[in-house]
Parts: sequence; C-alpha cells; structure tokens
Amino acid sequence: MDVVVVESPNKVKSINKYLGKNYKVLASFGHVRDLPAKDGSVKPDDDFAMSWAVDTASAKRLSELAKAVKEADGLILATDPDREGEAIAWHVLEVLKQKKVLKDKPIKRVAFNSITKQAVLDAIANPREIDPPLVDAYLARRALDYLVGFTLSPVLWRKLPGARSAGRVQSVALRFVCDREAEIERFVREEYWQIAAILGTPRNENFEARLTAFDGKKLQKLDISSQAMADDIKTMLEGASFRALSVEAKPTKRNPGPPFTTSTLQQAASSRLSFSAQRTMQVAQRLYEGMDIGGETTGLITYMRTDGVQMAPEAIAAARDAIVKEFGAKYLPEKPRHYTTKAKNAQEAHEAIRPTDFNRTPAEMRKFLDADQARLYEMIWKRAIASQMQPAEIERTTVEIEAKNGAKTAGLRAVGSVTRFDGFIAAYTDQKDEDSEDEENRRLPEIRPEETLKREQISATQHSTEPPPRYSEASFIKKMEELGIGRPSTYVATLKTLEDRDYIKIENRKLMPQSKGRLVTAFMEGFFEHYVEYDFTASLEEKLDEISDGKLSWKDVLRDFWKDFSGAVDGIKELRVTEVLDALNEELAPLVFPEREDGSNPRICPKCGTGNLSLKLGKFGAFVGCSNYPECGFTRQLDGPNGNGENGAVEDGTKVLGKDPYTAEEITLRSGRFGPYVQRGEGKDAKRSSLPKGWAAASIDHEKALALLSLPRDVGQHPETGKMISAGLGRYGPFVLHDGTYANIESIEDVFSIGLNRAVSVLAEKQSKGKGGRNGGTPAALKELGDHPAGGGKITVRDGKYGAYVNFGKINATLPKDKDPQSVTMDEAVALIAEKEAKGGGGKKPFRGKKKG
Repeated sequence: MDVVVVESPNKVKSINKYLGKNYKVLASFGHVRDLPAKDGSVKPDDDFAMSWAVDTASAKRLSELAKAVKEADGLILATDPDREGEAIAWHVLEVLKQKKVLKDKPIKRVAFNSITKQAVLDAIANPREIDPPLVDAYLARRALDYLVGFTLSPVLWRKLPGARSAGRVQSVALRFVCDREAEIERFVREEYWQIAAILGTPRNENFEARLTAFDGKKLQKLDISSQAMADDIKTMLEGASFRALSVEAKPTKRNPGPPFTTSTLQQAASSRLSFSAQRTMQVAQRLYEGMDIGGETTGLITYMRTDGVQMAPEAIAAARDAIVKEFGAKYLPEKPRHYTTKAKNAQEAHEAIRPTDFNRTPAEMRKFLDADQARLYEMIWKRAIASQMQPAEIERTTVEIEAKNGAKTAGLRAVGSVTRFDGFIAAYTDQKDEDSEDEENRRLPEIRPEETLKREQISATQHSTEPPPRYSEASFIKKMEELGIGRPSTYVATLKTLEDRDYIKIENRKLMPQSKGRLVTAFMEGFFEHYVEYDFTASLEEKLDEISDGKLSWKDVLRDFWKDFSGAVDGIKELRVTEVLDALNEELAPLVFPEREDGSNPRICPKCGTGNLSLKLGKFGAFVGCSNYPECGFTRQLDGPNGNGENGAVEDGTKVLGKDPYTAEEITLRSGRFGPYVQRGEGKDAKRSSLPKGWAAASIDHEKALALLSLPRDVGQHPETGKMISAGLGRYGPFVLHDGTYANIESIEDVFSIGLNRAVSVLAEKQSKGKGGRNGGTPAALKELGDHPAGGGKITVRDGKYGAYVNFGKINATLPKDKDPQSVTMDEAVALIAEKEAKGGGGKKPFRGKKKG
C-alpha cells in the first residue's frame, strides 16, 4: 500500500475512491511548516539558514502521516500543481526524513490539474521527482518576504507609531493605490462641449452624427472649451446645409479572448457577478475540488491558480466537439486556436482555467450547484468554449458629412456597426461579452454618397473631464499582473493584508487608501524609494522566475538583495522622528493641511491663531496638532474635517455634529480606545453608541448620529405575549429582542426598518433552533459547513459568549478575533478542530473516524 499526500481534506474521499484499496490518501491541510514570526528565523550571517516551526495542529497531522508512511510501501506526494504545492511536498518530505520513517521506500511526486478519475490515474502513472529549482524559488521568495517584513516593520513602529507592517509586495501594491488617490487630488477639471446633429435621409430615416472639424480645423476632445464657442458653432450648423461626402463600409473581425487565468477570472467575476476576489477563489476552489455528480465526487474545473492561457490538446479537441454539438459546424474554425499571454513574468506552466468536461453544460450542472457556483461555472464554461470558436464578423460603416453655411464649413461623422455573423459571441447568449464595444450593432440607415441630408436637430452638451477612477478589486489585480508584482495566488492575500492593516478600505467596491496607508507609503517613498519602485519589484520577481528555471542561485539573489537593503535600513535607524515628520508634512500636505474655504493659511492653528499645525505621533497613530501645545490643545484626526470651524469644529479629537432636537444636548463624533463613537451630552450619564460595522467615521452626519443614539427602538408588541419587541445594536451586531431572547438580524439598516411581522418571524426561527448563548444552551448556527471529511457529524460556525467558534460534536474551537465567521472554509474549520483536539479540548477522546466492519 502507498500513502498519497494531498493538501485538502475535501479531496481525500474522491481520490481514494479513484485509486482503490492499494492506496491510503491523507491530507496535509495546506502548509505544515513556516518561519516563526520572530527575529532570527532567517539568518543572513549564517548563509541565510532558515528555522522552520510546526504548529500544534500540523504536528499532530505529521505524526499521523509519519505513522502511516512507516507502515506503507511507498510515498506519493500529490499536493497542488503550483509553487506552493511543490513547497508543501518538500516540507512534508523534509519532516518525514527527520522522523526517519522513509528508509529505502520509493518517493514519487505527482500533480493533477483536475480532480477527475482520468486525471488522477494519469498523474499516478506518470510520476516525477520534486523540482529543486521550484523549491529554491519558494525558499528565496519566503526568505525575502520575511527579511523585508521583519526588518522594515520595527523601523516603522519606531518612526511611525500606529503603522503595523511593511512588505516586499504589500508596500508596492499600497503605493499604487495611494498614487492613484494623489492623482485624483491633483486633478483639475476642464470643461468642454460636444456638438451633435440629428440628420435625416431622403428616405425619412434619422441618424446621429458628431462634429469632427470646424472651419478647416480638426477638433480634439477639449477644443470647444466655452459656452460662447459652442453656441457660435451650433448657430452656424442650425443654418447650414448638409451633404454626405463618403460612405465606407469596412468588414472587420473580432476574435475571442483566451480562457481564464486566475487574474482574468477574478476581474470578470468582479465586474459581472460583483464577487470579491476572495469570494471568487472560494467558489472556484469548490468547483475544482468537486461536486457530487451522479453519486461520484467529480471536479468540474481545472486548477484555478494559474497564469497560463493555453488548454491541453485533448481539452481543445473536446471543446471543438462541443462547439459542433451546441452551436453547429459553422461556428468551428478550421484549425484550433492557440494563445500566448501578455502578462509580465507569466509562467504558463499550467493550463488555463477550463471545464474538466465540456459536455457538462451550465444548464445541466445548475441542479448540482448553488447559485454562486452555477454562475461562476457558467462564466468559465462560456469563456473556455468561446476561445475555440469562429471570430465574430462585423461590418463597420463610417459616413463623412459636410455642413456649409455661407463661407463657413464643418465636418461631421456618423459611425454604425452591424454583426453579420455572431461567431464566438453566440456562446454568451443572454450576456454581453466583456470585450463588446459601445458602437456594436448601432445600425445606420441607408446613406448614399453626395446625397443631401436634412437637418432635424442640433445639440451642444457640456461635459467635464473626470479624474482617473479609484481602483476596484478587478483593476487592482489587473495592475498587479501588468506590473509583474506578486503572483496569481498572492493577489487576494495582498488585498486582505492591506485591508486588515487599515491601510485601505473597500467602499462601494472601490479601494480607498486610509491615512495610515498614505503615511506608510509617503514614509517608504521618502526613505526606501528604491524598494517600492515598480520596476525594482518586478525585476526581483523576474529573478525569482530565473531561480525556478534553474538559471540563478537562490542564495546569490538573497546576498545581492540583503547587502543593499540592510545598509539602507541602517541609515534610516539614525534619523530622528522630527526629521521623518518634516518630510511627511511636505509629502502629504494636501491630505494633512487641506485648503480652507476662507483662503487662510491651512497650517495656522484655527484655535489659538498663532501656532503652526504639524503631524504628531501618538500611541494609536498619527494626528495633527498645534506647535503651542500644551498651552493650545488643538488636535485633529488625520481623516477628519479641516478644523476651520465650519461643518463641525474638531477640537481635541471631537467633531460637533449638531444638537439633539428634544434635549438640546450637543451631539459629537469622538475617537476612543475601541474606535470612533457618537455621544449625546457630557459626563458619565452621556448616551454613547459605537459605529456599526461598515459605517466609516467620515460618513457620520447629524442624522446618522441621531439614529444610532435612538437605539434600541421599539418595534411593536408581540402578538402572542403582548410584550414589546425591540431592535438594537449590541456586542454581536444588530439584533431584535423579545422577553430575554435575542435574535441576530442581517444589517444595521434592518434595525431601523424591521417591522413587526419580520421581527416575529426572526424570533420564531431563532427559538426553533434553540436559545443562543446569552440565555444558555447551544447558539444557533451562523453557517453550516457540511460533514467532517473524516466522518462523525456536521461542522457548524456559531456565535457564543466569548465570540464566534466552529463546532464539531462536543468540540468547540474559537475563531481568531479578526476572522469573519461567514468566511470560514471547511479546511480552516477542520484545522482548528484538530488543533483543539490535540490540546485535549472538547470533553471526549480525539475523534478517529468511524470503525469499519
């Protein structure tokens, strides 16, 4: 019997079923070792020796794995087919060597791109060895990330209190979010006018043409820059005669795009399905690991962490067969299409993301999938099959028109487009392809050269230039890929880190840098500019790629980097904090000292009138303060108003929002040790309310503050008990309360709008599941993850007195404080349970699975 090691426990059952009784499949649950988060884990002075640590849960799993291997005939490492998978295989092998359980047993490395029987059996039949250059590239990447993070972060803590960390990729990604915000702040709007004419043919068919030239001069977008100029041109056209000079119909073709990569899948899912990048990868992971199709767990898509755009020859053949079956022979090109990526530093070692079987159409799979899975699978299937279809044939018609009014002339152009053959667009049926153009299928009537056209209407519309948009998750990922920063598997983690550090926030699906993030970026650009340059970071990625290709020594790359980097850090350590603040005052002047409406000097203290405002550093981060402290106590939060006495004065960290209409007490927005809050009145009896999740301090106005301070609100009397139901905001979020029973509701908005019928329904649903932790008993499940991969019952996520936890039988494992209960995956839950089990938690013997026979 051979032991097969995979990463995810979700794969264990299906792969064991494919391989049969001569194999025992075990899961590593992802990485089994990592560098401890402390100084000395990487030792540059000891030729970059690395100290690895194994956590409690991994130690238990490795012991079980070692025991199984000791009794087995051989070991097969079948971790994921990417760099991280290669690294995990190497780590597992290193630990088993240390435990001396391998002896002379054969060791094989296999990788399958999809969880299907054929793919698994083919991989087992074609093993290879662990790829040393790929492991070296992982070691270099991990060492670099550790050295940058653990060298820079202490410098940040000393020079910029409140900043939490810096990182090799993280800091560069933060920089281009902050750079875009600076572009927006510097942007100056320009007004311009566009002039269009509705014209009619002799056959009484109307169409629109736009002005392109006036008095012999070609017009650019901003050339008509005043209302007077627009009115003059409009008047001239209203008295002009119009004639079609030329009509040109030009056939063009639009080719389909390649199948999805990790990056393009995340971008498309964001724009079309409104999925976050993290949600996209969670759903794709489930589709990859497999669904129960006809009594057998089958993977529906290939591996979803890839930057390759090509499909395997057998997949292309299957796609071509499906095209004929689903759309007809005329949609099949004579030869298969082949793609190459344009992304910087792309590896293309793996296939693009595609269905494992093109005969499993989205319509047929819908009954096996939930709504999100069905939508993502449909998108992947359509993109992959469209990539092998005929191009769309489009006829574009351009009409050049002359307008004459006395000696004055003008040129106008009308453009139309008609799809003569839909080609690959047929695959998208009811949804518009992501590459479609605004003018597509904008038909023009029949227009003949030299014929006179009738003027119907002339319009002049005012427009203004717009600043560049803030990044969305999709455009952020696209930018990362274009610059060659990070890898497909790191994009989601980088975003999450920036958000968790409070360096950015995601609002209305846009990435907005926070003041803390802008401070860190300004600090890095001022004192470590070389290490946040896009080209430098991309060139380092290229060196890591050369290591994985066996062209560079990983330790040589580390030595070259560390020599310059450590010297740069040593130089900054000698700087005084005041020097850092002076530089940041200059770099971030628009943010720190915004212009005042009265035109007064934004750096003069609005309270004492004589002191100069400057950045100050406190225990909880940066703020703006007066140079006359302590005589003048003026302070202002960096994200707050400008402190000029308008729109709510901000003194000593307090923003005045207005007065309570009933008590006449002042309502203020303040910042406390647990974050921002609103307060009515002063003293120990003042009413206070923390801001609910999702409400930014900058968005709080008088109306919102009044609403929060009015809680809890009475909803109405319960029809059965006659007792009042109330709605409020508590430690565990928004709730309704009746006779001592709390029931959570979805959002803070529901607190203000929930009616009696809905409240009664929510409470009844809660009671049917048993009372929550506030009243004893088992809290209702916030989320059901499904059966434990090893059997023995369901795993659920619940909310208790001391926070959210995962539950399996009598085992309760607390979630990390920063973990959203709704985002917990099965893998994470199983790992937490195993860790709790290993510590003896749960009040029963460790679970070993059901006995057989």
